[in-house]
Amino acid sequence: MSRSACVIVVSTRAANGHYADRTGPVIREWLLERGFEAPEPIIVADADVASTLPQVLAEHPDVLLTTGGTGVSPDDRTPEATLSVLDAELPGLSEELRRLGAEKTPTALLSRGRAGIAGRTVVMNLPGSTGGVRDGLEVLGGVLDHLLDQLAGGDH
Repeated sequence: MSRSACVIVVSTRAANGHYADRTGPVIREWLLERGFEAPEPIIVADADVASTLPQVLAEHPDVLLTTGGTGVSPDDRTPEATLSVLDAELPGLSEELRRLGAEKTPTALLSRGRAGIAGRTVVMNLPGSTGGVRDGLEVLGGVLDHLLDQLAGGDH
């Protein structure tokens, strides 16, 4: 059975062509290595994340990962947009990402990313840096198969 995933890059500069995104490809490659069907990342401006999340979730991917927009800048709205589509939060994932990241850089504690379930889709916000993305994928990698099995009705 194939599993599907989607990656949303939240970056106004990348969406406007002023900056080449480096995080979306890292996430997509990680997903492909794990057998997910994952199209090219969708790149949106910070202001468009709230309208993009429901559109992507309407496709019912198994996993939806975002990168960017999780900091404290006035434009960073990814956590709020994500919270509005979640049916249940999985705070342990975000907490562990912040803890792991803080071991390398104290600014990881400023990430406001969320994680949870929207319908039967696992949703997780990753930071906009390649190091933060790698940390987040490390955290998610340890539990993703079990999480997806649980969402599909698997036994504990």
